[in-house]
Amino acid sequence: MSKLKTHKATVKRITVKKHKLLKRKSGQDHFNARESAKTRLNKRRDVIFDPTLAKTARRQMPYA
Repeated sequence: MSKLKTHKATVKRITVKKHKLLKRKSGQDHFNARESAKTRLNKRRDVIFDPTLAKTARRQMPYA
């Protein structure tokens, strides 16, 4: 059987830690000065990947 191909864009966006998929919080690119300090702080943290999409993401990263 041939090797499975890894979807490179998915690997760049998602990390696997302790069997959980983590991604960066969205909306931190620009216009952050108008946000409250609490919102800006929370945007720096990683969030758990959506469980409904996790199955698809794991299939795209067979060796992660």
